[in-house]
Amino acid sequence: MSVLDNVEHRADHAELWVGEASGAMVAAVTLTFAGQPYSEIAVENELEFRMLAVDPTVQGNGVGRAVVRQVIEHAQSLPAVRAISITSATFMERAHVLYESLGFERVPERDWHVPGKDVLLWVFRLEL
Repeated sequence: MSVLDNVEHRADHAELWVGEASGAMVAAVTLTFAGQPYSEIAVENELEFRMLAVDPTVQGNGVGRAVVRQVIEHAQSLPAVRAISITSATFMERAHVLYESLGFERVPERDWHVPGKDVLLWVFRLEL
């Protein structure tokens, strides 16, 4: 079972949000902090969000943007959080445009490769 499929485990070890429209789940995202099981890149005082997924039938309608805006608002409400980070595969160009349009900046020195795979993940960060 892939990490994306194991929703129950994510919900037990991180904060899992879902977005609904017309009674159907159309988005999901996982929030975590440094040292927690689902954290890959977060450092102290940084909220990391991961596994942002939007149903393909509603992509392009602002759902992903709305979810990321909610993540930003949530992070701003947490006194200890000073930044938000996300990783994104190099080929996920639409996601990169979204993150940059919301003020996230690339942090190339924090980029990393998925262990055992030829996949480079870029790190984006938003200073709060």
